[in-house]
Amino acid sequence: MFRLLFLLPIVLCLGWYFFLRQNGVPIKQGKKGFMYILGFSAFVLAFFVFIMQITEYSQSEL
Repeated sequence: MFRLLFLLPIVLCLGWYFFLRQNGVPIKQGKKGFMYILGFSAFVLAFFVFIMQITEYSQSEL
């Protein structure tokens, strides 16, 4: 699961891009949505890093 987390912002940004195109909204006007997506993805990443630090996660335990 952790290996695929990098896909989260890519998939969300692609979805937002296609949504904007479908509704005829210029990319420049939808830029704020991309920023929200990247901010949310950074928050998710920080959360998982924090949880892994708390639980002393190591690759060998899998």
